[in-house]
Amino acid sequence: MRGLTAPQADDIRKAVQAAEQRSGLRFGLFIGRPEGSRRHFAERLHAALGDEAAGAVVIFVDPVGRALEIVTGDTARLRLPDSACRLTAMSMATSFSAGDLVGGLLYGIAALAEQAAARH
Repeated sequence: MRGLTAPQADDIRKAVQAAEQRSGLRFGLFIGRPEGSRRHFAERLHAALGDEAAGAVVIFVDPVGRALEIVTGDTARLRLPDSACRLTAMSMATSFSAGDLVGGLLYGIAALAEQAAARH
């Protein structure tokens, strides 16, 4: 996780693990510049999960380009509809715009896991 301190990266790894345990979904996170369009890049990251993609959530963040994408697989989407992802993304973007990348990520990961667990 380029651009993060070791403690920040560790906090995010722990949040991802907790989200996976809480929700039963696979979570992936990419922070950096996309290759090509951001949505297409996020979808390629998601597809790279192979057999796990259906039950996965990928969060793509480009802090420099001010971009955020959340991609869900077919199974994950049953528990995390687009509307829930949009609301979470708006809250994350608010944190990012205030300069709090890590806080926005931690909030977003936890919020998505909580919403998915509530619909399980």
